[in-house]
Amino acid sequence: MAGGKLTVKTLAAMRKRGEKIVALTAYDYQTARMEQQAGVHVILVGDSFQMAVLGEDTTLGATVDVLIAHCRAVRKGAPDALVVGDMPFGSYQPSDETAVASAVRFIAEAGVDAVKLEGGNDAAVSRVRAIVSAGIPVMGHIGLLPQSIRAEGSYRVVRSDSEEMLLRQTKDLEEAGAFSMVLEMIEEEVADRISRASSIPTIGIGAGRYTHGQILVVNDMLGMNRSFNPKFLRKYADLNSVMEKAIGNYVSDVAGGTFPGEENVFKGRGKAR
Repeated sequence: MAGGKLTVKTLAAMRKRGEKIVALTAYDYQTARMEQQAGVHVILVGDSFQMAVLGEDTTLGATVDVLIAHCRAVRKGAPDALVVGDMPFGSYQPSDETAVASAVRFIAEAGVDAVKLEGGNDAAVSRVRAIVSAGIPVMGHIGLLPQSIRAEGSYRVVRSDSEEMLLRQTKDLEEAGAFSMVLEMIEEEVADRISRASSIPTIGIGAGRYTHGQILVVNDMLGMNRSFNPKFLRKYADLNSVMEKAIGNYVSDVAGGTFPGEENVFKGRGKAR
């Protein structure tokens, strides 16, 4: 990546210069390698892999052990990007001590640059403060909170009637030491006011055009799921069709006896048939 290793200070400097921050999720070595090569600044190893990769209905089944394995692969693929490990449900909610212990594992075992956790209530702010006090950078996350699906009942846009609460949460997370913040599924006007009021970079997903950066789930923006078409998503490829066609061609070639071909075999001195 041009310019060398990205850090949390890099993001702060980009915000100050008015440069947009580009973020994507990744869950494996090859995808992370391509993202760094393309110039992605922040790679989030999200608990979203539960839905995007494993086909689950929620993110709630993700575990620290599994996410650390994915983080390690992404770190190898993108040594210069800012890699953020997503703290899964249950890894920080019980107590500040639990949160710090989980965050330490992400740093020590996976080599990530920071961790992310959801929420802006008093408990979440306390967790952020404790982790930052342990010397670990934390990305906040407000608006729609996927880990709170059981309490909320559905994934829906956060409207303007929640603006006062979101502004308060933003201030509290800043004061707790968060270095940036994801704004998810928030009306554009509200996200704009939050971003202007915030002293740290905001990274939006479904939060309009005026956040300091944008993030999408990589599987979604590559068009790997034909049936997932939320309003906030722009698909930059149709890998569903590309992969189906390629796999179909392979099936046809094997079934028809045209693969392997002459160019795919290792020959010895004898004659096969």
